[in-house]
Amino acid sequence: MAVRGFLGIDAGTQGLSVVLTDESLNVVATGDGGYEMCKGLEEGCYEQDPNDWVSALTAAMADLKNKLAGQGDSELDIMGVGISGQMHGEVLVGEDQSPLKSARLWCDARNDAEGHELTSALNVKMPKRITLARWLWTLRNQPDVAKKVWRMTTPGGWLAFCLTGQFNLGVGDAAGMFPIDQSTMDYDDVLLEKFDSIAAAHQPPASLRDLLPSVKVAGEDGGTLNESGSRILGLPVGIPVAPAEGDQPASMAGSLIGNAGMVSVSFGTSVCANSIGDKRFAGVSDAVDHFCAPDGKPINMVWLRNGTTYMNTTVEMFGKMNESDNPFESVMPQVVAAEPDCGGMLALPFMDDEPGLGVSEGGTAGLFNINAQNATPGNAVKAAMLATMFNLRIGSEVLDRQGFPRDELVLSGGLTRTPELGQVLADVMNTRVTLFAGADEGCAWGAALMAKYRVSNGGQTWEAFLQTLANAMTEDATRFDPDQDAVKTYNDVYLRYQELLKR
Repeated sequence: MAVRGFLGIDAGTQGLSVVLTDESLNVVATGDGGYEMCKGLEEGCYEQDPNDWVSALTAAMADLKNKLAGQGDSELDIMGVGISGQMHGEVLVGEDQSPLKSARLWCDARNDAEGHELTSALNVKMPKRITLARWLWTLRNQPDVAKKVWRMTTPGGWLAFCLTGQFNLGVGDAAGMFPIDQSTMDYDDVLLEKFDSIAAAHQPPASLRDLLPSVKVAGEDGGTLNESGSRILGLPVGIPVAPAEGDQPASMAGSLIGNAGMVSVSFGTSVCANSIGDKRFAGVSDAVDHFCAPDGKPINMVWLRNGTTYMNTTVEMFGKMNESDNPFESVMPQVVAAEPDCGGMLALPFMDDEPGLGVSEGGTAGLFNINAQNATPGNAVKAAMLATMFNLRIGSEVLDRQGFPRDELVLSGGLTRTPELGQVLADVMNTRVTLFAGADEGCAWGAALMAKYRVSNGGQTWEAFLQTLANAMTEDATRFDPDQDAVKTYNDVYLRYQELLKR
C-alpha cells in the first residue's frame, strides 16, 4: 500500500531525523541518521561536515522505508517536504556549489568578541552564535577561505539547496543569519549597509546581501525536488519543498504557536523559550534574542546553552553506580517523587558558558547543600533540572518587565519523555504547560506541518492554520495547571538559587 502524506526532515546537532505523516499530520513512521563533530578541533570549536548531513538524510530515509516495509507499506506518495535545521550555522559554499570547509555550528565559541562588537555597532542584539558574527570572524581569521565564498547559508539551507538547487531560506532561519526588517520581510537594508562598512577593511568577496539566501515566509515556494534531491530521498522529482526553517521556528510550528502569549519551550541539550511578540522589544538584553516565526512575526527568545546536559550527566552517574542498563527508567520516577525543595539541595548547571546570564566559562556545574538526609538520586537530579528551569525563569522575567504576555507554555523536546515534569515546569513558571501528542517528534514534525501549509493551506493565514490544527488536537493534549502551594515552595527555592548565582 502507498502511504500518502508529508515528510519532515530535521538536521539537529546530534543527528538527523525524518518523520512521515499522513494527510492529517498523524505520525506514520520515523527514521534516523547519525553524524559526529569534526575531530581534532580546539576546545570550544564545533564543526560538522555538510556532506555528512546529506549522508545521514539518505540513511534516515532508508531507515524509515525499512520500518514501513515492516508495517506492510511499500510505497510513498509524498505531497510535500519540509526541512528544519540547527540555526546560526555558517555553511560557506564555493563557486563549484560545494562546501569550502566544514560548517561552524551554533555552539562554536570563537566569535564572542564579534558578537559584542556588532551588538554595539548595530544597536541590535547579536549573540555570538548568529551567522553574521561568524562571518565577520571568518573574514578576519580565515581570509583565504572567505575570498572564495560564493554563497553562505545554514544547515537547513544547505539541505534545501541539495534537494532543490535553490538558495532560499525561511524567514525564521534567515533571521538567525541577519536581522529582518518587519516591513519588508527581508534583510534590513540599513543594517546591511552598516555591516558592509565594517567588513570593507577585510575585503569580502561581495556585499553581504549577495552572499545570503533569499528570504521566504511560510507557504511560499521553497522549490521542488530536483534530480539530486530525488537521489538523496529516493522520491520522485517535482515534489514541492517548503522554505527551510531553523529548529526554533520549526519547534514553534510543531507546538502550534501563532498567537501572542503562547510560548514554545524546547527542553533538550539547550533550552529555548520562544514567544511571539505583540510589540517591538525595547533595547538590548543579554538574556533575550530576536528572530522570526515562519510567517515573519517577531519572536523573543530566551535561550540557555546549558539545558538538560547536566541533569542527564547526573542521571547517568547514578546509573553507572547501580550498573543500570537504563538509568533514566530507574532514576526519573525518583525525580518525579522528590519534594519541590529537594531537601534543601541546590545545583548549578553550567557545564558550558551561559551568555544570557553573564557566565563566560563552563565547568562550574555542581551540587550544593548536600547532607545525609537529602543525598538521594531523586533530589540530586531534580536540583539539576530545577537549576535550568530557574535560569529560564530569570530570562523570562526580562520579558515580564516589558509587559509581554505569557499565558501558556507549549513543551517539546527531551523533557517530554517524562511528561510528569510538565507539572514541575508549570509550578516553577506559574504558567499552564501543554504537551501536544507528537511533542517528542519535535522539529521534524514541525517541518512536516510546514510542508502541509506549503501545498494545502486552503487560503488560511499561518496563524489560522495553526489554530485549526490546535483545535483538532485538543483532545490529545495534556495540560498542567500551576498548583499554587507548589508555586510558593518553588518560588522560595528560586530566591535561594538566585543568591547562589551571586556567589
